[in-house]
Amino acid sequence: MSGFIFTFLAVLLSGLGARDQLTLASLARVQGPRPALLIVAVLLSLTTAAAAAWASQFIASMMASNARLMLSAIALCLAGVECLLQSPPRQAQEPTLSVTALGLVLASQQLTDAARFLIFAIAIATNAPFPAGMGGAVAGILLLGAAWSAPEHVTWQRLHKVRRSIGVILLLLACYLGPKAMGLL
Repeated sequence: MSGFIFTFLAVLLSGLGARDQLTLASLARVQGPRPALLIVAVLLSLTTAAAAAWASQFIASMMASNARLMLSAIALCLAGVECLLQSPPRQAQEPTLSVTALGLVLASQQLTDAARFLIFAIAIATNAPFPAGMGGAVAGILLLGAAWSAPEHVTWQRLHKVRRSIGVILLLLACYLGPKAMGLL
């Protein structure tokens, strides 16, 4: 249960202003709240969360607990860097109406975003991939639902400071867990 709650909260915070959320909000502002946009986004959120949880389960079975903790610290570091280095998105000049194109863009964004790194990190650290994957999927769906239903509130200007703060916190947490995994703390 703790894997679900920790992952839910971590993904909810790190997903604010994420690339997939901003992309969906941008398209929803231009095209209106088309149900197909939300359906594709939800399906991809479920799929990428499941992929991160599956990868952690696959890798965790081959590692000792200290090695899993170190890998979690590395994933947290990657999530923090992604939060800090994300630049403001470009506004689409002529957005496509293709749901397939949206799916490809969202999939590529979600596979390398902080939220999926966090799902992986928490799932591998707690050795509970299913609850962590579920928590991450639910939080991802909530974030995308907010972007679809209220795109005017999901903007880079409103969320970039929060996202950068979350990135700093994730890096600090990684700096604590790394030495702890090596037995230095």
